Amino acid sequence: MQSEIDTREAAALLDWYREMGVETSVAADPTNWLERGEAAPGAGFRLPAAQPEAGALSQPPAAHPNHPSEAAPRDVREPQPGAAQTGAPQPRQPPAPLRPAPTVEPRSPSNEPAPPRPAFAATPPDAAGMAARALAREARSLDELEASLRAFDGCSLKATAKSLCFYRGAQQARLMIVGEAPGREEDLEGRPFVGRAGQLLDKMLAAIDLKEADVHITNVVYWRPPGNRPPTPQESQVCRPFLERQMELVGADVMLLLGGAAAKQVLGTDDGIMRIRGKWREVQSGGRTIKTMATLHPAYLLRTPAAKRHAWRDLLAIQAALSSPL
Repeated sequence: MQSEIDTREAAALLDWYREMGVETSVAADPTNWLERGEAAPGAGFRLPAAQPEAGALSQPPAAHPNHPSEAAPRDVREPQPGAAQTGAPQPRQPPAPLRPAPTVEPRSPSNEPAPPRPAFAATPPDAAGMAARALAREARSLDELEASLRAFDGCSLKATAKSLCFYRGAQQARLMIVGEAPGREEDLEGRPFVGRAGQLLDKMLAAIDLKEADVHITNVVYWRPPGNRPPTPQESQVCRPFLERQMELVGADVMLLLGGAAAKQVLGTDDGIMRIRGKWREVQSGGRTIKTMATLHPAYLLRTPAAKRHAWRDLLAIQAALSSPL
């Protein structure tokens, strides 16, 4: 019984060798690799000689020079022991044919190509600016302005952002706050200043007795830039007609600009935020004059808590302006 099991296992092993492409044994006796000394395995390997002419017998390669007892590989045309010695060369057995590579089916369950994603129709800059001005002029309310923004494809940020972040707070308010751009949390929720910087902004407003229902909060661009990078001047400029119309519809008396990017875009200056913060400027909007001040962005205050004293002075000036008749 045991010999029958060993025979089946040996036959299965030989079948596996054949499936793997083994056609010839390398040596009749096992090799003791520990007796090879300093010679590395395979040191005696040589490329096979060129094929001889038809009818000529090939000579077997010599044994390993350091180990004469090591049997050299026999040529497949060498007569095997026990075979009839006729003096004529034995015909070379053709190699087993290669199996064709399996055909890989598409992974789609329906075996149909997936439909292509719709491409974002980029608008040339000049055409985008003209389209933005036309759409902004036609808006008679913030709801219509938001609908126009959703239909507007002239800003490239829309292609990579998840949500439009229009505003949060009151539709009409005496204080309008303008930041730089939405971040990750804002993009997920679809409202400006709802992340850590927005939470700090709410605390800053509460310090001067203001809450979300008392202010109107927005940004100079309405979609999140990739990687939270600053918006480019082109991206800010193409959104400017909507921001200007938003300022007219809100009807604010005082405007607070958060950060250098918002200050440069609204005030049209190249000065840094530390040079222009805390100073009153005037911005014309729909025949009205809006008192405007720039201050440090809440995100900067989170990174630099020592700068909060500058922002606190600016907030006190805003509080005083809202308390006095305009």
